[in-house]
Amino acid sequence: MDIQKSASSPSSSLARSALLALSAAILVFAAAALGSVATMPQIPGWYTTIVRPSFSPPNWVFGPAWTILYIMMAYAFWRVLRLAPSKQGRSGAIVLFLVQLCLNAGWSWAFFWGQSPLAGLVVISFLWLAIVATIMAFWRIDRTAALVLAPYLAWVSFASVLNGAIFVLNR
Repeated sequence: MDIQKSASSPSSSLARSALLALSAAILVFAAAALGSVATMPQIPGWYTTIVRPSFSPPNWVFGPAWTILYIMMAYAFWRVLRLAPSKQGRSGAIVLFLVQLCLNAGWSWAFFWGQSPLAGLVVISFLWLAIVATIMAFWRIDRTAALVLAPYLAWVSFASVLNGAIFVLNR
Protein backbone atom coordinates (compact mmCIF):
# COMPACT_ATOMS: atom_id res chain seq x y z
CA MET A 1 0.00 0.00 0.00
CA ASP A 2 1.47 3.36 -1.10
CA ILE A 3 0.56 6.17 1.26
CA GLN A 4 1.75 9.65 0.42
CA LYS A 5 2.48 12.03 3.22
CA SER A 6 0.55 15.26 3.20
CA ALA A 7 2.41 18.57 2.97
CA SER A 8 1.67 19.21 6.62
CA SER A 9 2.86 15.87 7.96
CA PRO A 10 5.36 15.91 10.82
CA SER A 11 8.16 14.60 8.60
CA SER A 12 7.60 17.22 5.89
CA SER A 13 7.40 19.92 8.56
CA LEU A 14 10.68 18.71 10.05
CA ALA A 15 12.29 18.61 6.60
CA ARG A 16 11.11 22.16 5.88
CA SER A 17 12.46 23.35 9.22
CA ALA A 18 15.82 21.68 8.60
CA LEU A 19 16.04 23.18 5.11
CA LEU A 20 15.26 26.64 6.50
CA ALA A 21 17.85 26.22 9.26
CA LEU A 22 20.44 25.23 6.66
CA SER A 23 19.47 28.21 4.49
CA ALA A 24 19.76 30.60 7.44
CA ALA A 25 23.15 29.18 8.41
CA ILE A 26 24.49 29.30 4.85
CA LEU A 27 23.45 32.93 4.36
CA VAL A 28 24.80 34.12 7.70
CA PHE A 29 28.08 32.24 7.44
CA ALA A 30 28.53 33.31 3.81
CA ALA A 31 28.39 36.92 5.04
CA ALA A 32 30.85 36.01 7.80
CA ALA A 33 33.20 34.43 5.29
CA LEU A 34 32.94 37.38 2.92
CA GLY A 35 33.79 39.76 5.76
CA SER A 36 36.65 37.54 6.83
CA VAL A 37 38.17 37.67 3.34
CA ALA A 38 38.49 41.43 3.73
CA THR A 39 39.56 41.36 7.38
CA MET A 40 42.09 38.58 7.86
CA PRO A 41 44.84 39.82 5.50
CA GLN A 42 44.76 43.24 7.18
CA ILE A 43 45.13 42.04 10.79
CA PRO A 44 48.88 41.30 10.72
CA GLY A 45 49.60 44.33 8.53
CA TRP A 46 47.59 47.53 8.44
CA TYR A 47 45.64 46.90 11.66
CA THR A 48 48.85 46.56 13.69
CA THR A 49 50.03 49.95 12.44
CA ILE A 50 47.03 52.00 13.54
CA VAL A 51 46.57 53.57 16.96
CA ARG A 52 43.84 51.82 18.96
CA PRO A 53 42.18 53.00 22.15
CA SER A 54 43.02 51.46 25.51
CA PHE A 55 39.65 49.68 25.60
CA SER A 56 40.35 47.81 22.36
CA PRO A 57 40.07 44.07 23.07
CA PRO A 58 42.92 41.75 22.16
CA ASN A 59 42.63 40.39 18.62
CA TRP A 60 41.87 36.85 19.80
CA VAL A 61 38.53 38.01 21.31
CA PHE A 62 36.98 38.91 17.98
CA GLY A 63 36.89 35.40 16.45
CA PRO A 64 34.99 33.68 19.30
CA ALA A 65 32.72 36.69 19.85
CA TRP A 66 31.72 36.89 16.20
CA THR A 67 31.30 33.11 15.94
CA ILE A 68 28.80 33.15 18.80
CA LEU A 69 27.02 36.18 17.36
CA TYR A 70 26.76 34.62 13.90
CA ILE A 71 25.28 31.44 15.40
CA MET A 72 22.74 33.56 17.26
CA MET A 73 21.95 35.53 14.10
CA ALA A 74 21.37 32.32 12.13
CA TYR A 75 19.09 31.00 14.88
CA ALA A 76 17.05 34.23 14.98
CA PHE A 77 16.80 34.26 11.18
CA TRP A 78 15.68 30.62 11.13
CA ARG A 79 12.94 31.40 13.66
CA VAL A 80 11.58 34.07 11.33
CA LEU A 81 12.01 32.01 8.16
CA ARG A 82 10.00 29.14 9.63
CA LEU A 83 6.95 31.36 10.21
CA ALA A 84 4.12 30.98 7.70
CA PRO A 85 4.87 32.99 4.54
CA SER A 86 1.48 34.65 5.00
CA LYS A 87 2.47 35.97 8.45
CA GLN A 88 2.12 39.75 8.38
CA GLY A 89 5.51 41.43 8.69
CA ARG A 90 7.55 38.32 7.86
CA SER A 91 8.70 39.45 4.40
CA GLY A 92 9.74 42.89 5.61
CA ALA A 93 11.60 41.38 8.55
CA ILE A 94 13.48 39.05 6.20
CA VAL A 95 14.45 41.96 3.95
CA LEU A 96 15.69 43.99 6.93
CA PHE A 97 17.71 41.03 8.18
CA LEU A 98 19.34 40.60 4.77
CA VAL A 99 20.10 44.32 4.55
CA GLN A 100 21.85 44.31 7.93
CA LEU A 101 23.69 41.13 6.93
CA CYS A 102 25.05 42.86 3.81
CA LEU A 103 26.07 45.88 5.86
CA ASN A 104 27.75 43.54 8.35
CA ALA A 105 30.00 42.14 5.62
CA GLY A 106 30.34 45.57 4.04
CA TRP A 107 31.80 47.03 7.21
CA SER A 108 34.80 44.68 6.95
CA TRP A 109 35.40 45.79 3.39
CA ALA A 110 35.12 49.47 4.27
CA PHE A 111 37.18 49.40 7.46
CA PHE A 112 39.76 46.67 6.85
CA TRP A 113 40.05 46.18 3.10
CA GLY A 114 39.62 49.89 2.41
CA GLN A 115 41.82 50.68 5.42
CA SER A 116 39.39 53.47 6.22
CA PRO A 117 38.11 54.02 9.75
CA LEU A 118 35.94 56.84 8.35
CA ALA A 119 34.26 54.58 5.76
CA GLY A 120 33.91 51.93 8.47
CA LEU A 121 32.21 54.47 10.74
CA VAL A 122 29.73 55.37 8.02
CA VAL A 123 28.90 51.73 7.28
CA ILE A 124 28.67 50.71 10.93
CA SER A 125 26.27 53.60 11.58
CA PHE A 126 23.92 52.23 8.92
CA LEU A 127 24.51 48.70 10.23
CA TRP A 128 23.49 49.77 13.75
CA LEU A 129 20.30 51.35 12.42
CA ALA A 130 19.54 48.27 10.33
CA ILE A 131 20.01 45.98 13.34
CA VAL A 132 17.63 48.13 15.41
CA ALA A 133 15.07 48.04 12.58
CA THR A 134 15.51 44.26 12.27
CA ILE A 135 15.01 43.74 16.00
CA MET A 136 11.87 45.89 15.89
CA ALA A 137 10.51 43.93 12.92
CA PHE A 138 11.37 40.61 14.55
CA TRP A 139 9.74 41.74 17.82
CA ARG A 140 6.39 42.08 16.05
CA ILE A 141 6.47 38.52 14.75
CA ASP A 142 8.79 36.49 17.02
CA ARG A 143 9.99 38.04 20.27
CA THR A 144 12.52 35.30 20.91
CA ALA A 145 14.18 36.01 17.55
CA ALA A 146 14.33 39.70 18.45
CA LEU A 147 15.83 39.04 21.88
CA VAL A 148 18.44 36.69 20.42
CA LEU A 149 19.73 39.64 18.37
CA ALA A 150 20.19 41.88 21.44
CA PRO A 151 23.81 40.77 22.11
CA TYR A 152 24.59 41.46 18.45
CA LEU A 153 23.27 44.99 18.84
CA ALA A 154 25.33 45.41 22.02
CA TRP A 155 28.50 44.19 20.30
CA VAL A 156 27.96 46.41 17.25
CA SER A 157 27.32 49.33 19.61
CA PHE A 158 30.69 48.66 21.24
CA ALA A 159 32.31 48.18 17.82
CA SER A 160 30.86 51.53 16.72
CA VAL A 161 32.50 53.29 19.67
CA LEU A 162 35.75 51.43 18.98
CA ASN A 163 35.58 52.34 15.28
CA GLY A 164 34.91 55.98 16.18
CA ALA A 165 37.85 56.07 18.60
CA ILE A 166 40.14 54.55 15.98
CA PHE A 167 39.01 57.19 13.49
CA VAL A 168 39.73 60.02 15.95
CA LEU A 169 43.11 58.58 17.01
CA ASN A 170 44.29 58.10 13.43
CA ARG A 171 43.22 61.35 11.76
